[in-house]
Amino acid sequence: MALRRGRPTATKVKQQERPTHDNQPTVDEQLTRLEEDIRRLKVEFDIYFNGGSKRPPYDTKSRVESTTKRLADERNLSFAQRYRYNSLVARYTSFRELWRRTIQSREEGRDQASVARSIGNKEEADGRNQKLPRETFVCADAHRDVETVKSLYDALVEAKRQCGEPTDDFSFPRFHRLVAQKTDALKQSLNCDRILFSISVEGGHVQFKAKGEE
Repeated sequence: MALRRGRPTATKVKQQERPTHDNQPTVDEQLTRLEEDIRRLKVEFDIYFNGGSKRPPYDTKSRVESTTKRLADERNLSFAQRYRYNSLVARYTSFRELWRRTIQSREEGRDQASVARSIGNKEEADGRNQKLPRETFVCADAHRDVETVKSLYDALVEAKRQCGEPTDDFSFPRFHRLVAQKTDALKQSLNCDRILFSISVEGGHVQFKAKGEE
């Protein structure tokens, strides 16, 4: 007697049709990959400008720009992730302009040896002088809003790391106490309800400021 094959249950169908995202890279993984690709792209352009390659590394450049655009559309970036993204974009923009000028100089027949020797110093100087976008954080009660204070802490640590500033003696509990004390003191002295904290990088140094929200 032949057995009738039953239809799969609704639960099984849903399990079969449900897409899996196990292999989808996280935002932090994408940011790390972007940072590595920017570093690799710089090396490849240096090799090209010094005559070690006949063709500019356009494939790597295209991959960097594709990742940059994809992360720009990401709506769920945390405060620290957004700050790290802005830092990487600012670094890449500085490099891209230098590469564009160097390629233009080569096409115009200028002294490429001098350009190649000086590009490293120019990149370093541009990186020090680059003014990154300012990130802000509004705090009403730093004692209770631990999650957002932690996001502020992560962004500040990341900014310090990008600038090569020490963070060994910069624990979150200590930072939380300082922010809470600063918030209370400013609210009282300025007679306001909320304090605006801002993080920026100017001239290669982290700027961390606080003021009453207007």
